[in-house]
Amino acid sequence: QLVESGGGTVQAGESLRLSCAASGRTFWNYVMGWFRQAPGKEREFVAAIVWVGGLTYYSDSVKGRFTISRDNAKSTLYLQMNSLKPEDTAVYYCAAGPYYGGTYYTPEKYDVWGQGAQVTVSS
Repeated sequence: QLVESGGGTVQAGESLRLSCAASGRTFWNYVMGWFRQAPGKEREFVAAIVWVGGLTYYSDSVKGRFTISRDNAKSTLYLQMNSLKPEDTAVYYCAAGPYYGGTYYTPEKYDVWGQGAQVTVSS
């Protein structure tokens, strides 16, 4: 089970940190990702991290502004979002998928999803 928290409403240029608490199973050999979905748009890859080793991936739209990380002891995934823009407004989902190498930019690679957290950035 994955449970997101930390969403909210901020102004452009401000920061937010999303958390995703994992429970009920081990995600040791998994990749953990963040996706987002704005109204009327498809779910979009934001960032991912391989739980073992910490290899990270970012979309071009958030690279340099967002940072994905995890706390092994707390089984928690984070997304630190800085310099937020109105176009970052969306429901943000955390997800987990078994890690076999390769890339993890598409939702089909993930088989466990959280319920989503709303992030709204006003101009």
